[in-house]
Amino acid sequence: MPTAAPEVAQRELEAHERLLIDQAISRYGKRPGALLGILETVQSANTHKYLSMEALRYIAGETGIPPSRIYSAVTFYALFNLEPQGEHVVCVCRGTACHTRGSRDLLEKLCLDLGLNERESCENCEADKMALTTGDRRFTVRTVACFGQCALAPVVEVDHHILSHVNERTLQREVKMLLQGRK
Repeated sequence: MPTAAPEVAQRELEAHERLLIDQAISRYGKRPGALLGILETVQSANTHKYLSMEALRYIAGETGIPPSRIYSAVTFYALFNLEPQGEHVVCVCRGTACHTRGSRDLLEKLCLDLGLNERESCENCEADKMALTTGDRRFTVRTVACFGQCALAPVVEVDHHILSHVNERTLQREVKMLLQGRK
């Protein structure tokens, strides 16, 4: 007797999540760029600022947009997250100007200071797009290919606030203030 393939556990969307998605779809309609607006609205409303696979499937079903196109958009734009994010997000630029002015060292030191898995974080230091979240979900450390602020390199974004000419001391001070609840 053949055995059935194991089923992948899927969480059902709660009524308030479906309502939010329905409202976003209604708000943006079928106009150009609607998908990005819908995704941004849904992610912003999520407590952990990410898009669950269940939400993506529901959006696909309600809009008629193929799931592959939705997933493609979510993975293309650095704005979108497929994993829960930390309370605070620190994004380190990995562009050429920032790299030559020490952004890799900043990234490695930040990961070390926050207790992120050293092996995992060092393997990802070369990635254009990486995201690591601390176990307590207080911090997510991300990278971006370029902020377009090359004259200010190295550039780091802390909770949507751009910092320029960042050094280790500056970054440690910013993280310390967040840990102490100031900011």
